[in-house]
Amino acid sequence: MDKSKRLFLKSTRSFRRPLPPIRSGDRIDYRNMSLISRFISEQGKILSRRVNRLTLKQQRLITIAIKQARILSLLPFLNNEKQFEKGELVPKTTGLRTRKK
Repeated sequence: MDKSKRLFLKSTRSFRRPLPPIRSGDRIDYRNMSLISRFISEQGKILSRRVNRLTLKQQRLITIAIKQARILSLLPFLNNEKQFEKGELVPKTTGLRTRKK
């Protein structure tokens, strides 16, 4: 078979789209913490639409729900787990700017 004809052969591997992250029965609401927590990174950032595989409308609703949950203190604004080490607060150093007394 020629190389030119080989380029246009259809692949035998089937393409299967992954399941959508939000089903039709799920309500996008600030109280639905199990749903909202899937769209937040470990640092507490809202994941992008491309990573979440959401539609534009779904991403807007998720973003609004996350922001409402943060304002009502249901979610933290930042997730700073690295600051705590064995129950003690590790002080942040600012590098060269620290003053010595």
